Amino acid sequence: MTKILAISNQKGGVGKTTTAVNLSAALGMKGKKVLLVDLDPQGNATSSSGLEKNKIKQTVYDLLINDLDVTEVICKGKLYDVMPANQNLAAAELEMINIKHREALLKNKLHQKNKYDYILLDCPPSLGLITLNGLTAAHSVLIPMQCEYFALEGLTDLVNTIKKVKQFMNTDIQIEGLLRTIYDGRNTLTKEVSAQLSAYFPNKVYKTIVPRNVRIAEAPSHGLSAIQFDKRSKGAKAYLELANEIILKEKNND
Repeated sequence: MTKILAISNQKGGVGKTTTAVNLSAALGMKGKKVLLVDLDPQGNATSSSGLEKNKIKQTVYDLLINDLDVTEVICKGKLYDVMPANQNLAAAELEMINIKHREALLKNKLHQKNKYDYILLDCPPSLGLITLNGLTAAHSVLIPMQCEYFALEGLTDLVNTIKKVKQFMNTDIQIEGLLRTIYDGRNTLTKEVSAQLSAYFPNKVYKTIVPRNVRIAEAPSHGLSAIQFDKRSKGAKAYLELANEIILKEKNND
């Protein structure tokens, strides 16, 4: 069965797209068949995967608005496949307004028979129709977050959003896990917020911690994941550990 995982946080700058790209690569490195769906009009997951987003003719926009088949939109990759996005997707929010069951457009496409073990959805840092489509389609949500004070406020908002989606749109959705990103263990506040997360969500915080790492930041400019750019870097090793943690959890749940 395909696992559809939304990577979401309403707060920007928390390593959401970095996590989507590098977790896709890590799962692919572990032999899993992975599809990364870029749901952000900025198209950063697309360009970070080595694709020229402004030259791509068929994107997620065409899947949702022009009713293309999933196979018509997918770009094949070495470690994972990509369903790309660019600025065209920004217009989809307006064009979807008058479509019946608009929040389930993506779900209806992705829940058709496919060959993937994992489908990762890189959701935009806002709560609009695109994000709602991602949350409605997903089995669970992975929440990347920095260990800082305002991140806790953003987490509260996102948890409330997930509860509403579960109530009205997707009864199966749950929080998959909280991933601590851009982590600096020398910072006292960072350690305090990390401890609070573990206390409030005892079974949801991943053991894996993604450190603040230069190689992770450099990789997108080369159109590569950190794992492809420098597999020996601390950031790449962290995402490989996260992939192991997710795969093991799936096995234990079977």
